[in-house]
Order: sequence, then structure tokens, then C-alpha cells
Amino acid sequence: MQIDDDIDNCLKVLNEGGIILYPTDTIWGLGCDATNEKAVAKIFKIKKRSDTKSMIILVSNETQIRNYVSQKTPKIFDFIKGINKPVTVIYNNAINLASNVIAEDGSVGIRIVDEPFCKRLIDLFGKPIVSTSSNISGYPPPAIFDDIDIEIKNSVDYIVKYRRDETTPSSPSAVIKMNDDYSFTVLRN
Repeated sequence: MQIDDDIDNCLKVLNEGGIILYPTDTIWGLGCDATNEKAVAKIFKIKKRSDTKSMIILVSNETQIRNYVSQKTPKIFDFIKGINKPVTVIYNNAINLASNVIAEDGSVGIRIVDEPFCKRLIDLFGKPIVSTSSNISGYPPPAIFDDIDIEIKNSVDYIVKYRRDETTPSSPSAVIKMNDDYSFTVLRN
């Protein structure tokens, strides 16, 4: 089955510090082990992006978030459940991640994925995966696989075959900032 082959190939690449091009619950993303600083640096190079900009990470469930932020997260999950699209939450006090994934202010964006391929990949990998749009910095993120620049495709170690044929445009996630007082601010709907 194709999805099994894709998962196996992605796991091999991720474990070796490589870069994958993969479908997420939003747009196609560039991904790597979010705990591997050298792998994260490769993504910045591929995107021609300043390493002062942060990238988000994907996890497969609420429990995993506690491993990567020291900020308590009690109310945010109830709020997220009321939103009809994927939501990235920016948390303060990131921990246990590659330093170049964490923003200069110590925060990190985390999204719990619901997409079956990503969820299974993250569960089997056992660590969060970086997710950043599959475009050169300064260009718009591609809405479908066919719109991804050939330069990006030629720069990664593995391109997932699953979902390449989809033609329905995707859009980025909503973004919410979790404040220190446990309130939250919507940054992007």
C-alpha cells in the first residue's frame, strides 16, 4: 500500500536528519525532526529564509505538547475544538526542541494534526516534525502539490506520493497565541 511505503521512507529520512516534502492537514510542507538542529538548518537553507524566523511543529495529540512547552495548556484545547479548521497555537517557554525551531522570545507554534498520514507518521516517529510551507521565502505558499517549485522538490530527501493528485486548494491554519495568564489571542483566522 502506497501510504505504508511513504511512511517507511519518511521515517528513514527523518531518522537520518533529512528533509521530507509531505501533505499536512493544511498545505504541503517541508518537514524534519524538530529536535535536530542540523536538519532544521537545512530547511532554512532550502527556503532561503532567515533563521531568525520561527517554524511550527506538528504533534499528533494533546499529551505530546507537554513535552515541548513548560507553559500549562488547560483551556486552549476546548477553544480549538470549536474552530472548523486546523489551528496553530503559539506557546511560550518552548523546551526539548532544536534551538533554531524556537523563536527568539522562547515561543513555539504547535499544531495537533488530524490528517491521517501526518498523525500516523508522527506517532511512529515518536517526536514532533517541523512543518513549514513548501515555498521559497517571499513567495506565496503553494495551494496544491503541482504548484510547488521544482527547486524545492529537488532540494528534499523524499517526496511523499500520497495526496499528490489532489486539486482542491489548501489554506494555512488559524493561529492563536497562548498568553502567560492562560488567555489567548487570535492572530489569524
